[in-house]
Amino acid sequence: MFEMIRYEVADGIAWLYLNRPDKLNAFIAQMNREVGVAVKAASNDEEVRCIVITGEGRAFCSGQDLAEVDENMDHGQVLRDHYGPMIKQLRECEKPIIAAVNGVAAGAGFSLALACDFRLVSERASFVNAFIHVGLIPDSGNLYYLTQLVGHAKATELAMLGEKVTAAEALEMGLANRLIPVDTWEEDVNAFAARLAALPTKAIGLIKRSLKAISTLSFEDYLEQEAQGQRIAGLTKDHREGVNAFMQKRKPVYSGQ
Repeated sequence: MFEMIRYEVADGIAWLYLNRPDKLNAFIAQMNREVGVAVKAASNDEEVRCIVITGEGRAFCSGQDLAEVDENMDHGQVLRDHYGPMIKQLRECEKPIIAAVNGVAAGAGFSLALACDFRLVSERASFVNAFIHVGLIPDSGNLYYLTQLVGHAKATELAMLGEKVTAAEALEMGLANRLIPVDTWEEDVNAFAARLAALPTKAIGLIKRSLKAISTLSFEDYLEQEAQGQRIAGLTKDHREGVNAFMQKRKPVYSGQ
């Protein structure tokens, strides 16, 4: 089904590997499409309760493959046709998405990591808003997410100067949720994903809805959406399991329902 990515599901976790290691997992149109298809498949799969996106080889994703760029290309149409639909698919997904940044995340690879809910970062990873180095602006939702994470001033700096951000710097400025040693990379990523997969999945989806609504609703409208979301959460099996487990003084076992 896929040629540019590798997709596997195990123990409630969907693993999506960008799979062009000889090109540092640079994007081509087919990879954009396949990422979107895989995220949609994971979203619709009741067995999947967490999604992990990572890269094969030594890079996470180096951005657009410049070998596909020519002087007659309409870059705006490329975004509308390929990158926009991919990023929208991530945004619409109501399951937790982890970017396991194993190496460089540059350009649209940086944007892809920003669009995920969590960024687990290897000690040898780095981020580069490389668009400015080829006379372009950050795209694929980059500045939308970046300003939320690091603030307007720092986002301006990263966008206009295009300087490399090390893994340690990413953690310090709030780009990364966890900085993971190379020696324990796979173990720690697996443990973090398993932890998310064991949580109440429906509640996580409702949290994601609330977070998206913050910037678009008035406070009064937000409170109404919050009430609607809590009503839905209160009807889930996981809510009942959580209450029962608390009353019985045991650890809850959530089903994602």
